[in-house]
Amino acid sequence: MKIKVIDVGKLVVSLVACQLAGLIGSFFTITSITTWYATLQKPSFTPPNWLFAPAWITLYVLMGLAAFFVWRKGIDKPGVAGALALFLVQLVLNALWSIVFFGFQSPFGGLVVIVLLWFAILFTILRFFRLSITAGALMIPYILWVTFASVLTFSVWRLN
Repeated sequence: MKIKVIDVGKLVVSLVACQLAGLIGSFFTITSITTWYATLQKPSFTPPNWLFAPAWITLYVLMGLAAFFVWRKGIDKPGVAGALALFLVQLVLNALWSIVFFGFQSPFGGLVVIVLLWFAILFTILRFFRLSITAGALMIPYILWVTFASVLTFSVWRLN
């Protein structure tokens, strides 16, 4: 398979966009981890804090690759623009969760956002699978992690 310069640009933009969403979320998360979040009651299955950053960085790479595989089909191809728009919606919801949960210190608000995020990811995966099996498959670890994060968010809300 021949790699085109335009494809390299799409790959870089896709990866950077996803990592930027994570970076935006981290601005709201980092200041709350040792302060507000540390005071919350958490369920026994809460992972250690150090696990979240590498998990999310990895997921953002997989998400960026998924978006790239769809984008590379051609924005003018049927379904591509809609799938990428849906991808952007879930990416915004992804960053919004950190803003609401950590920035606004609202577990309930975070729960509302993460449920919306979960559905947006599901719809994105379904659209991606129609365009690229690889892209759809790359999103599976993400929805699995967000499923776990949803249960965790619900549990934190209930305990506090």
